[in-house]
Parts: sequence; structure tokens; C-alpha cells
Amino acid sequence: MKKSVAKFLKIGLPLALGIFLIYYSYSKFTPQQLQEIKHYFGKANYGIVALSVFLSLLSHIFRAYRWNFMLEPLGYKPKLFNNFMAVYVAYLMNIFIPKSGEVSRAVVINKYEDVPFDKAFGTIISERVIDVIMLFAFTAIALLLQFDTLYTYLTQLIKPSKIALGLGVLTIGALVFFLFLKFSKSKLQQKVKHFYLGLKDGVLSVLIMKKKKAFLLHTFIIWGLYLLSFYTATFALEETAAISFGTIIITFVVGSFAFAFTNSGFGSYPFFVAGILAVFGIAETAGTAFGWIVWTSNIASIIFFGGLSFLLLPFYNKNTPAS
Repeated sequence: MKKSVAKFLKIGLPLALGIFLIYYSYSKFTPQQLQEIKHYFGKANYGIVALSVFLSLLSHIFRAYRWNFMLEPLGYKPKLFNNFMAVYVAYLMNIFIPKSGEVSRAVVINKYEDVPFDKAFGTIISERVIDVIMLFAFTAIALLLQFDTLYTYLTQLIKPSKIALGLGVLTIGALVFFLFLKFSKSKLQQKVKHFYLGLKDGVLSVLIMKKKKAFLLHTFIIWGLYLLSFYTATFALEETAAISFGTIIITFVVGSFAFAFTNSGFGSYPFFVAGILAVFGIAETAGTAFGWIVWTSNIASIIFFGGLSFLLLPFYNKNTPAS
């Protein structure tokens, strides 16, 4: 019963937040403003939007290729297409069940490439650590470009005291976990320790890989494509086509963080993107339309390629015995 409630809250709360943000943002608009938003959707250049989505697709191909740099030191080299499909399955799962993508990706590569789940999951966590570092690097750039504006905006959304409280809880949790591993003699401890050691191998694979420079290069390419995809999308509307580089970086950072609030940014991405663009003089109606166009186009591509991956994985690997 408790597990069912926890699962419901895990899925339901982010979804409810997304619905609330949609209701809240649209309830502020007058009928005339709603017509303006509809007008922006109608006049958007969807050829530009398609190019933006294609650049995102390229970034996922590079991510799939880069994954083998971490798996090779562990003795595994999955097929690129399996890596690519596993990545898209992960993105697809995250839309419906927040934070489930990492597990789904490890399950797929375990099933079709016989990579142990714990080691695969460890490499994925290591990837996430690298992604967080890159995102904070962009955040640092954004702060340097527009510190006062961005700091004021973010502290209105998340109080510094809540961030400090969260870090404190995480620290205490990590301490309890390591004490449990060191002193407990239970069967549960043995199972957890075995999983932890496999996870550790995966996470530390980034340190023992032979192709560190190639890994770093691919990381910059992946994030460069993310930014280029977003930059390209700004040309879909005349109102966003002329925004400055500093505004692009800041909006990109805010939009990236918005994905953590709800199911893959449902409701939150357009809300926060419109909010930060409004700070820099872009009409909230135009910012809202732009946010929805970028979010919807990318989610549609994930649903398409993720669904296709689900269908193709068994056929592509039909001659490979499943583990």
C-alpha cells in the first residue's frame, strides 16, 4: 500500500504541478492575449523548428557513441544503435515516470548487450554527474553575463534556505548509507554492497577510460548541440530572433533546470522560459508560445523515436540471446 502511494505521488505530484503552472499562466491572459499566443503558433517557422529538433537528435547520437568510452574499460562495447535506442527509451520513460529513464536505459542495455545492470547504471550516473557539471558551467557563464537579473529571478523561484536544507538532508543520508555499508552484517547489507561496488565501477569508469580526451570532446559537442538547437529555435519567431547571446544562455539555463520540476518539463518549461524572456523585454505571450513550440517539438520527437526504439529493439536484436 505504501509503495503504491509513493509511486502515485512520484508520478502524480510533478504532473499536478505542470497542470497547475499551465492553468496559472493562462489564467493571467486576457482573451486578446490568448489570441496573440494562437497567432504566434500560426506564424512560427516550423522548418526552423525541425532543424532545431534535428540538432537535438544529433546530440543524442553523440551521447550514445560517448557511452562506449565508459563501458569499454569495464569490458563491454555495445552496438551504437542499441545505445542510441536505449537513450531514447530513457527519455521516453522520463516523460511518463520522472527519473525512471536512467533505470530503463540500464535495463535495455543489460537485456540486449548483456552489460550488468549495476555497472551500466553506474556509467549512466557518471554521465549525469558530468551533465550537472556542464549545466553549472553554463549557469556560471549566465551569471557572469547577467548576474543581477538571473540571481533575482532564481531566488524568487527557489529560496536559498530550501537549497541549504536539501543539501543538509542529502549529506546526512549519504553518511547514514556509508555507516550502514561499513558496520551492518545483514543480508540486505551484502546485497546493497554488491550493487554499490558495481555502481562504483560504473561511476569511476570515467577516470580509467583510455579515451578521456575523446570523451571530453564529445561532451562539449553534446552540450554545444543542445545550445545550438535552442539558439536555432529562437529564429522560429520574429520576436525571439533578435535576442542577445547573453539572453540565449540565460534562457537556455533556466529552461534546462525547468525539466527537473515536472515530467520532462511539462508545463514548467514554457512557464519559466516565458518568465525569463519577459525579464529581458520579450512579450509574455510571445515567450509562452516560444516555450511551448520548443518543448512540444522536442517531446514529440522523443515520443516518436522512443516509441520506435521500443518496437525496433527486439527485431534488431532477434539473433542475439537476451540475458
